[in-house]
Amino acid sequence: MLITAGRVLVSSGKYLDDGAILVEGDSITAVGPRAQLAERVGTDVERLAFPTGTIVPGLIDAHVHLAFDGGADPVAVLQASSDETLLSDMRLRAEQLLRSGVTTVRDLGDRDGLALRLDEEIARGGRPGPRIVSAGTPATPPGGHCHFLGGEVSGVAEVRDLVRYNISAGAGVIKAMVTGGGLTKDGPKSWQSQFTLEELQALVDEAHQAGVPVAAHAHGTDGIVAAVAAGVDTIEHCTWMTNDGFDLRQDVLKQIIDRGIAVCPAVSPHWQMLPRFFGEERAAAMFDLVRQMAEAGAKLIAGTDAGVQRTGFDGLVPALSFYAHLGLPNSKILDMATADAAGALGLGDTTGRIAPGFRADLLVVDGDPLEDLAALKAVRTVVAAGQRHEPRETTAQP
Repeated sequence: MLITAGRVLVSSGKYLDDGAILVEGDSITAVGPRAQLAERVGTDVERLAFPTGTIVPGLIDAHVHLAFDGGADPVAVLQASSDETLLSDMRLRAEQLLRSGVTTVRDLGDRDGLALRLDEEIARGGRPGPRIVSAGTPATPPGGHCHFLGGEVSGVAEVRDLVRYNISAGAGVIKAMVTGGGLTKDGPKSWQSQFTLEELQALVDEAHQAGVPVAAHAHGTDGIVAAVAAGVDTIEHCTWMTNDGFDLRQDVLKQIIDRGIAVCPAVSPHWQMLPRFFGEERAAAMFDLVRQMAEAGAKLIAGTDAGVQRTGFDGLVPALSFYAHLGLPNSKILDMATADAAGALGLGDTTGRIAPGFRADLLVVDGDPLEDLAALKAVRTVVAAGQRHEPRETTAQP
């Protein structure tokens, strides 16, 4: 398949004008000027032409929960659903992500390994959807945040056992609920820590021995400090909460930057509504914390927390507008949702860039997203692992 377009994003902020991409199987085999590549391929090769369009790497949502429905009470819906019903719904959510231009997701907590089952279906070509890097069952203490997903553990031995279980099931990341969270109504508050440092260190050690990264859900400042000390690879949310406000520890932020720990703020697509929920002053403080991290040089990656309350599976592009609001250049924001996210997920050598040898994960849009990020909403076609998908197609359930 030869795909040509008016612009091809070949590196951070850099287009190849009137470019072309040659795809064979699931991989990119060549990238270059349209006229040059068109001469190389035979007449039997499928050709797709988008003379006024732009090709960018397929987008990456680094924080989703396919097991949740994104409604007003996702926990109640989950608890009322059988595994087979839940898996059926997750198939539709994965397809929605794909049609919106997302070709890779990191699922940071589901029930009974359903995201792993779905990823296998997608990889076999049985279902349309993005590649799923799944955490399996997230670790949480008894009664802790998201305890209803089944990952309650207490003490070092149980922590290690759960990590081994998830890895043996195929998890590509280990998730630790280091602090509480709003989704768990009867659990610890968002700023409250849930694990001892010894437990966190054991979790990280067990995961790293197997070559698997660790993602730490951490709202509270104390939890962030502990996660960094334990050696996690990414921090989710990283809101620096305390029981009476916020406390961004500059010394800890420096460690995050120096150690290359990625931060996924998991911004809602409806971020503009946050002042109504939290109040103008508190929302402004939350926004400024992300700005401070970005300006200090923290490695931010894009994610939406898709599946939690009122957060659907087509919201990555609206969420990216938050970073434009903070003043980040569009080139950097695109990196956060492509190459930088791929690196944080351990996939930096296989996806997130348009280059020979990389997986053919591509998004074709109208317009120029370096000028206007909203162009990413104008999806013309999506290519995932070399397979083309149209944005408005639907697939019947079995």
